[in-house]
Amino acid sequence: MKILPYVVALLIGAVGAWMWQANSYGKIIADSNASHQVDLTAIANAGAAQARQSLEKQQAAEQALADLDQKAQKEKTDGLAENEKLRADVAAGTRRLRIAGSCRASGGNVPGTASAASLGDAGAVELSTASGRTVFDIRAGIIADQAALKALQSYVMNVCR
Repeated sequence: MKILPYVVALLIGAVGAWMWQANSYGKIIADSNASHQVDLTAIANAGAAQARQSLEKQQAAEQALADLDQKAQKEKTDGLAENEKLRADVAAGTRRLRIAGSCRASGGNVPGTASAASLGDAGAVELSTASGRTVFDIRAGIIADQAALKALQSYVMNVCR
């Protein structure tokens, strides 16, 4: 029975070594988990910062677009208001809508004694009321189209960089 103390000592040593090794592995796992948590926190913080930056960029672009839209709308409104004022003045008779021009004296509908080679005196052609309205309608369309083009150019240059 002299072997029994050696077996017991060997078992106690084995259990001690096993517990020491388990403690060592536990510490390695705990350190690994702590490192993993630090990495996850850093990744989450970087993702949140990137999301904030993207949101700020989007908000800045939306504000720039709103400013451009407001400016373009004002220019269009001002141009159309001016057109309506001109239209009202012509309708009220305080202004006349005329087209400057000249005709050859030999033209079919122009009576006169001027020679065929000379031009007649420059004059003004006054449009009928319906033609005048049509001119102002066309002008309003041109104003709206120019405002739309300006707005698109500003959008491309300032928002779509």
